[in-house]
Amino acid sequence: MAPPDLESLRLLVLVGEFGSIGQAATSLGIAQPSASKRLSTLERRLGLVLVDRTRRGSVLTPDGHAVAGWALRVLDELDGLLTGAEALRSQQEAQLRIGASMTLAEHLVPGWIGELKRSLPKLYVGLEVANSEQVSELARSGEVDLGFIESPGRPRDLVARKVATDLLVVVAPPGHPWTRRRRPLTPADLVATPLVVRERGSGTRETMDAALRRAGFPAVEPLLELGSASAVRNAVTTGAGPAVISELAVARDLGDGRLVRIPLEGIELGRVLRAVWPAGRKLVGPAAALLALAVRRLPG
Repeated sequence: MAPPDLESLRLLVLVGEFGSIGQAATSLGIAQPSASKRLSTLERRLGLVLVDRTRRGSVLTPDGHAVAGWALRVLDELDGLLTGAEALRSQQEAQLRIGASMTLAEHLVPGWIGELKRSLPKLYVGLEVANSEQVSELARSGEVDLGFIESPGRPRDLVARKVATDLLVVVAPPGHPWTRRRRPLTPADLVATPLVVRERGSGTRETMDAALRRAGFPAVEPLLELGSASAVRNAVTTGAGPAVISELAVARDLGDGRLVRIPLEGIELGRVLRAVWPAGRKLVGPAAALLALAVRRLPG
C-alpha cells in the first residue's frame, strides 16, 4: 500500500475539526471539488470509508476518527522535524569557525570580523590561532569553516584565494652593527648571521627559506626559534639579535625607532596571504561573506 500524501491527511484532520469539507478546503486554500477528490482518493488508498457526507455537512466515520488521530500524530512529528531542522540551520548560520596564522590573526582578521559583525550582529565567531601549516590542516579536516594562511604556494586538497599581500623585512635593534652598514645586506649576509626566527611550519619561516633557496642559498641559522611574531619582535627589541619578520608586525616599532629596518638586496621577500578551504566544497553563509569582505579590501 502506497502511503497517503500529507496534504490529504491535513484535509482529513480539518474535516474532523470543521465538520465541513468546504471549510476544510478553504482553510488549506484549495477548491472544494479538489478537496472532495483528495478525500475519495485517500479512502480508496486505505480501503476505508472515512467521511460521512450528508446534506447538513460532512462528519468523520468511526474509521475516519481513528485515521485522523493517527494522521494528527504524523503531522505533529513532521512539524517537529521541520522546526528542529530550522533550528539546526539557524545555529549553523549563526556560527563561523575561523583558523588564522599569527600575522593575519594579529593584524588583519580582527578588522574583517568586526566589519562582518556589523552586518551580522548575532553571529558568533570562533577564531583559532596557529601557524600556517596547522591552519591548513584545520581547514582540510573541516574543523574550521575558513582558514587564513601566509605560506608560499597552495596547500594540497585546498582551494586558495588571495586576500592580502605582505612584505618580510630585516630588522635589528638600534646599535646593532647592521644599522651602521653603508651597503644593503645580501642573502649571504643573512645566512652567515644567526637570526631570531619563527618556528618551522610558520608562513614567515617558509617564505624566508623558499626565497633563499630560489637565490641559491641554504636556510638561515637560528639564533632563537620562537612561536609568534610578537615573540620575535620582543626578542629583537630587547637586543637578542636581528630578524626577518612581517612588516605588519613591526610597523609601529619602526616608526617609533625601537627597531631599525635594514636594507636588503638580491632576494625577494614579498608574499601573498590567502584564504583556504577544502577543494570541492562551496563556501556559503558567513564564511562566504567574510571571504568577500576580505577580497574587497584588496588594493585595486
